[in-house]
Amino acid sequence: MLKLPGLIDPHVHVREPGATHKEDWDTVTQAALAGGVTTLLAMPNTKPPIFDEATLTLALDAAKTKARCDYAQFVGAGPDNADIVASLAPQAAGLKMYLDSTFGELRLDDMTLWTPHFQAFPKSAPMVMHSESRTMAAAILFSAVYDHPVHIAHVSLKEEILLIKAAKEKGIKVTCEVCPHHLFLSKDDIPAISHGHPGRGEVRPRLATQADVDSLWTNLEVVDCFATDHAPHTLEEKDSDNPPPGFPGLETMLPLLLKAVDDGRLTLDDVVQRLHTNPKRIFNLPEQPDTWVEVDESAMYEIKASEQFTRCGWTPFEGWKGRGKVRKVVLRGKTAFEDGKILVEKGYGRNVRG
Repeated sequence: MLKLPGLIDPHVHVREPGATHKEDWDTVTQAALAGGVTTLLAMPNTKPPIFDEATLTLALDAAKTKARCDYAQFVGAGPDNADIVASLAPQAAGLKMYLDSTFGELRLDDMTLWTPHFQAFPKSAPMVMHSESRTMAAAILFSAVYDHPVHIAHVSLKEEILLIKAAKEKGIKVTCEVCPHHLFLSKDDIPAISHGHPGRGEVRPRLATQADVDSLWTNLEVVDCFATDHAPHTLEEKDSDNPPPGFPGLETMLPLLLKAVDDGRLTLDDVVQRLHTNPKRIFNLPEQPDTWVEVDESAMYEIKASEQFTRCGWTPFEGWKGRGKVRKVVLRGKTAFEDGKILVEKGYGRNVRG
């Protein structure tokens, strides 16, 4: 039996408030525990988005009553809330800035709207960028100009990982994460994962070329964290005429990465560094005493959505071979998950910024 520290997923879409038919704090934290994740950081682009004290309270109140693993909630940067979110920094996982497509109150249409956030948000608090290609380059420039650490979400392209590598070599305070779907899938895989429904291949950032995927693996030393960007939608939504982008991922991340360890593409230390040690440091997370995950590392099995806890009911990795079955999760001294069963009640999870 392999014993791992409690895993940290710094990029999860909980869907509460506003879209609990896809997921809520109860189901998402059950899925997390089943995947060996004992702490998750929730994204703010909900309905309504989390961008002021009232909406942060709304999300945290739901989490307090429902969450079964530990958590924190990001606040979102908007065009005119820089001072408000800066004041909320101690209570939040960090600040999320959407520099590419998003909606409503979190839309940052031009770079003049970024400046107040870089000036006001505490440098000691995490600042995460949804930025792709050229906006990512601009975010790194802002980091250098304002001497403000930034964390780049879901890096997917060769040009991105090479620029982050160069920025790190220059001493710019940038860290980054990569999602399993960008490591294990390319755009060539979309027909196979879509089963005749192209919307099932929709994700942002989009699945890239095999050359981009290869570059992520080649430059793995640049990657600080693995993160799921767990973004659940129902199959009905994915198969509609206007399919929303996003994949579920909390329950498939560890078996995919452990299969890569088995294949010699990663080491176990690579996994622990990127799913525990580095995210704990980057996001200033407290110790979880008496917390660990027991994995049957010899278990080889087929990934099936029908056996998962996520409410969305599907996975792009249906039928893939995974290695390493999570057998037991102990969270703060209490057995939270064992042999396929959730054993802690709703509300057991703690707000790590509490």
